[in-house]
Amino acid sequence: MVKEGIYVIQKHAATHLHYDLRLEFEGVLKSWAIPKEPPLKTGIKRLAVQTEDHPIEYATFSGIIPEGEYGAGSVEIWDRGSFKLIKKTDTKIEVNISGDKLRGGYVLIKLKPRKGEKRDVNWLFFKMKGK
Repeated sequence: MVKEGIYVIQKHAATHLHYDLRLEFEGVLKSWAIPKEPPLKTGIKRLAVQTEDHPIEYATFSGIIPEGEYGAGSVEIWDRGSFKLIKKTDTKIEVNISGDKLRGGYVLIKLKPRKGEKRDVNWLFFKMKGK
């Protein structure tokens, strides 16, 4: 059975403009910050930095996070829909996204930490060829 879940990307104008990719897993939104606009077609790879999980209710949030609070700035829904999980391991997540902007097969691949890095939070996010 293929699992289907919530998919959303929030455009977040905080200290630096970025896009927050959120996928529903195990009752929470697993989250990645993408510094540049997410890829709409194949051949474009984006860095995706894994961040803390968010509650499911956050999938519909748009508005202003006040100054002085973590993530202060404006948040708007950039894309939303659902996804079907194709494959998930500790280092690779393949999904089929049904959003308004992103549609088709996408993958997150975990990168190995660079020498001296303590955290392994960097992933690549891109659209799969032919999907």
